[in-house]
Parts: sequence; C-alpha cells; structure tokens
Amino acid sequence: MTDGPSTLGLDFGTTNSVAVLAGADGRTEAMTFRHDNAAFEACRSVLCFWKDEERGGARAMMEIGPWAIDQFLELGGDCRFIQSFKTFAASPLFVSTVIHNKPWGFEDLLAAYLRRLSERSGADWPAQVVMGRPVQFAGAQPDEKLAQTRYETALKRLGFETIHHVYEPVAAAFFYAQRLTEPATILVADFGGGTSDFSILRFDPGAGKQRAEALSHAGIGIAGDAFDQRVIDHVVSPLFGKESSFTSGGKTLPVPLAYYSRFAQWNQLSIMRHTKDYAELLKLAQMADDPRLIEAFIAFLDADATYLLYRAVAQLKTALSQTDEARFDLDVGRLKLHRTIARSEFDSWIADDVRAIQATVREALKCANLGEASIDRVFLTGGTSYVPALRRSFEDRFGAAKVETGDQFVSIANGLALIAQEDDMEPWLARL
Repeated sequence: MTDGPSTLGLDFGTTNSVAVLAGADGRTEAMTFRHDNAAFEACRSVLCFWKDEERGGARAMMEIGPWAIDQFLELGGDCRFIQSFKTFAASPLFVSTVIHNKPWGFEDLLAAYLRRLSERSGADWPAQVVMGRPVQFAGAQPDEKLAQTRYETALKRLGFETIHHVYEPVAAAFFYAQRLTEPATILVADFGGGTSDFSILRFDPGAGKQRAEALSHAGIGIAGDAFDQRVIDHVVSPLFGKESSFTSGGKTLPVPLAYYSRFAQWNQLSIMRHTKDYAELLKLAQMADDPRLIEAFIAFLDADATYLLYRAVAQLKTALSQTDEARFDLDVGRLKLHRTIARSEFDSWIADDVRAIQATVREALKCANLGEASIDRVFLTGGTSYVPALRRSFEDRFGAAKVETGDQFVSIANGLALIAQEDDMEPWLARL
C-alpha cells in the first residue's frame, strides 16, 4: 500500500480472527501469518500462558493461535490454555480469571491477543479500526453495552484513536455485494462459533456506487459451539458420569447435570479446573456408584485436554461435511474413545438447533416485512456454514439456486475494511 494503511478491519471471532488493512488509496490487504512454513490469514482465537523455567526466574510467557496450540501440546497441564473467550465479552458474571496469580479481565485477554496478533503479522496498525460485532452476543442474558465497552477498552490500550462497530453479517453483506451488477435483496447468514447472525439488506449498485438499505437484523446464541456440544452430549459426557449416580446419606442421587453444562461453551470448560466444581468432583468421586467415570472426568481436566477434545470434535464435523460417516477419536489419559458416527446421527443431534436458527431467520424476515420469495440471494458465511444439514435448511426454505457460500473465514474482515473506505460510514455502523 503506497500511502500506508489508514484503517484496520478487524473480525475478532470465537474460533478464528482476521484483520484486513485498508489503505488511503482504497486497496485492502489481509494481514498474513506464517507457521510451520504455511501462510494463512485466519488466526485461531486462542491463548496459552506458561512459565519459562529455562530463562531464569520462571518468566511468564504468552502466545496465540497455532503457536499457543504448539505450547499446549508440548506442556499440557503445565500451561493455561484459553479458547472461545469471545463468549465472555457480554457476560456481567465474568469479571476475571486468575493467570499466574494475576486477575485477567476480558479486556486484558483481548488486548493481549490483539497485540500479539500484530506482532506475529509484522504489520503496523493504523489509528482507526472498524470492528465487527455479532447482532446477538453469546450468553443467556448478554449485555451488549458491556461487551462494546470491553472491546473499546482493549482497542484503546493498543493505540486506536477512532473505533467503529459494524454488525458482522452487514460486513459480510457489503463484501458479497461487490459482485452485484443489479439491485438485489440479500439475506446474509454469518455462522460463527458462539452466535448465528442474520441481516437483510437491499443493495443498489447503480452509478458506480454501492447504495444500500438495512431492512432487519436478528441473531441467536446458537452456532458451531452448540453443534460441538451435541457430539459431546451423546458421545463423551456419558463416559464422564453424566446420568450416573452417587450415594449420600443413604440415598442414591443423580450426578448433577450442572457439571456437564460447562461443555456448552469451550471457554467455561477451559477454566473448570480452577473453579469450585473441580473440588466438588473430587469429593463426588468418593461417593459415586461408578467412581471410574468421575475419575475419568477429573483426569481429563487435570490433563487440560479441552483443546484435544475440541480438535477431535472439529475433525469429526469436517469429515461429516464431506462423507456419510466418520470416526471420532479421542485418546486422553484413561479415556480412549473410538467410534464411527453417521451423518444422519449428527443431523438428528443438531435438529433442534437448526430449527431454532431457522426461527431466527423467520424473525429477520418478519422484521423486514418480507417473505422468502422477496429474497434474491442468500449468502452463507462462517465455518459452520459447511454443515450440510444447516445449508440444506436454507436451500429448502429459499431454493438451492439462491443459496451461495464462499470466503467463509475472510468475508467479514474484508467487508469491514471496504466499509472503512466509504465517504459516509454512518449507514453501516451498529448503534447501541
């Protein structure tokens, strides 16, 4: 970029993050990273903290993305691995987590992640950022004002002077609309790890300028992480004591399901060993009718094997997007699980989630006062859009000819950077 970057388009995702630099000359360029001689633009949104004993004084260390995963796989329980921490953003219940005897709030984690993201890319960041945000933040009662405040606190620490927020599906729609040659009403569905978000926009590409009107937005806290949980519910949790029993005071009682609700979000599971739940599980193992199950759960937590479980589930989902059946393999301590799973099984497990997602699409259509026939194009983006049952639900609703996918990981960040080039950004901005 001849004149240097003027704006950063930042898509901080639950699973992956992408940053695109927009130059004063109107061009955009994604920040790239190299790991194991491979170049990539989407960096995993994970953190790893550990102590480097070899450098004297046990120096505190931190890494992100694939470098964090390398450290975790090498150190296991001797490090602290955090993933899906975006789902903490709007939670007033999450104040901080203790790492190396120091409390870390969400804004601390985000600032550390983004600072290292810049260092790993080798690119200088400009003073202005356009940051994506979900229509509906993850969580039972998300506080979007709190999330936005936390975002801005982290960004200001990094030196950003001007901060704008844009709904993630709006950015994806803007990116998709660059290919339009005639007016069209577009439904964009952005499927992330924590949320599924929808925007309906009317685009008119006339006179060489992209004019648009936002007709409605809707979102739901169900996405890839929820699909992961269904696999765990049916395959893994029973081996950790779910639906088993224990004896206390001469009574046989069911093991509380609350312990297994942690699997609903990867971030919750990653900190479970540092909560009172862990101490309760230790006591429960002594009272369990089948202590081996609870002991397996404890061994899993001791191994800090959240990422290994995540990877096994992710590999299964990827395989089932391409074939009718696939193997689920997890080998952690005493837990050795190998099972063949049919796509039809997985489809049945996520059926209620897909229906809930389609109910949110119906809400977006209702708010726009439109029926399915009024939608000209449907653009699916985000990694979860690869799931065949989810795509099929849109093809059944709108017709296969209208449904497109593509640029699943970079469309939002590119859209954010393109919006930054607009003379008037106001129509695109998300307001509280």
